[in-house]
Amino acid sequence: MKNNLLGRLALIALLAIVSTACNKNNDGITPQTHDANVYQQIMHANMTQMNAMKMTGDPDHDFAMMMSMHHQGAIDMANEVLKSGNDPMIKTMAQNVVSSQTSEKSQFTQFLSSHQAVASDAGKTFDAMAMQGMDKMMKAQDTRFLSGNSDVDFTALMIDHHQSALDMAQMELNYGKVDSMKQMAQKIIEEQKTEISQFQDWLIKNKPY
Repeated sequence: MKNNLLGRLALIALLAIVSTACNKNNDGITPQTHDANVYQQIMHANMTQMNAMKMTGDPDHDFAMMMSMHHQGAIDMANEVLKSGNDPMIKTMAQNVVSSQTSEKSQFTQFLSSHQAVASDAGKTFDAMAMQGMDKMMKAQDTRFLSGNSDVDFTALMIDHHQSALDMAQMELNYGKVDSMKQMAQKIIEEQKTEISQFQDWLIKNKPY
């Protein structure tokens, strides 16, 4: 009888501990469903558009085409955090993303309007690797913890998005032939490496989990 009483008291104590832990979690950050997250919605819509692109097999042409659409995803995400975010540093970085990538999109558009695509084995390799890179980015983003905090979620997902741009730019350096596109690829690598580091530093200091 005494043992049963002690057992029941122990069970009650354990349940109290579990309940307290659950309440602490409930008082903290609750993960947001990915489909409900506005940044994930932007990225999935952008990826759908990229998957619908008709690749030419020309590495420079397809780099310009894919990177232009990739930039649009970053611009859309940056405009969202400018609207719904609160952190001054993140808003400044988002405005830089909008300005720089809008300018680069214009350069890509100009190149595409004057460049005649010519398929090659190198281009086919580029296309296959680029699409694998896009899939890698989406898998990384689909496994991110999303808090519903606009500044935090934008920053976390932009790190993955920028890394994808770095990967694609490196592919252009490896397989591209046109100097202007290779120069743009190098510029993207240099700029977005720096931005990734800045985003990471901010996230380490400000993540709510």
